[in-house]
Amino acid sequence: MTTLARELIGACQPNRVVSRGAMQLIVVVQVVVALAIWWTSPFPVLPAPGEVLGALRGLWFEHGLGRELATSFRMNLEALALTTVISLALSYVTVLPAFRPIAAAVSKGRFLGLIGLTFAFTLLVGGGHPLKVSLLVFGMSVFFVTSMVAVVAEIPRDRFDHARTLRMSEWRVVWEVVVLGTADKAIEVLRQNAAIGWMMLTMVEGISRSEGGVGALLLSQSKHFRLPEVFAIQLTILLVGLAQDYAIGGLQRLACPYAHLRLERR
Repeated sequence: MTTLARELIGACQPNRVVSRGAMQLIVVVQVVVALAIWWTSPFPVLPAPGEVLGALRGLWFEHGLGRELATSFRMNLEALALTTVISLALSYVTVLPAFRPIAAAVSKGRFLGLIGLTFAFTLLVGGGHPLKVSLLVFGMSVFFVTSMVAVVAEIPRDRFDHARTLRMSEWRVVWEVVVLGTADKAIEVLRQNAAIGWMMLTMVEGISRSEGGVGALLLSQSKHFRLPEVFAIQLTILLVGLAQDYAIGGLQRLACPYAHLRLERR
């Protein structure tokens, strides 16, 4: 039995380590199986791959899918940037006990539905683009703050003590240990929560369709039960989201290479 075969058998057993080549082969096989199931699916509600590709071509050249996607992508990046600044600020100030209740209150906002808050946000920022951005920022921030506050709270006490032995002031300790010391985890939290923006996109762009966007186009196609077009738009959003996720992962590797070295040693 070859080494690769042993690794493939071991991959079906718990807590086994497999090589990168074996894992790539497993992924390829699973993708081929998934495509085969999709191609031969007996469910009429599921469009065939050829229908989806044809719908994608029509959406791109006839309905301006590329333009709508660019509009949504710019708005998503704007909301993501604001979310990062607001959430990191709220998370880092939890080193001050007076601000911990505020961060805790913001984190509880993840139980609130955005539909019920639309009217309040409309009164605060108006409609159109500001409304959509504010809803996206709120929807991502409550989860970002929850994750990042936990990261700050889990910093070992000995890191603070070590910084103090170097005669750093308390604010310098905060900068070195809390801000710089958790930079890799902050980017990872950003990466995890960036997907929420794409998930909320359809609802947010459906509330205000003045600028269009891929979410508004998706709702329009869904309203007329054009399933191939719906699947084509969903597939496009998925690919763009995966590309964004990969880019943020590349940023983490570039800015914090030590984090991946630590994981490889484990």
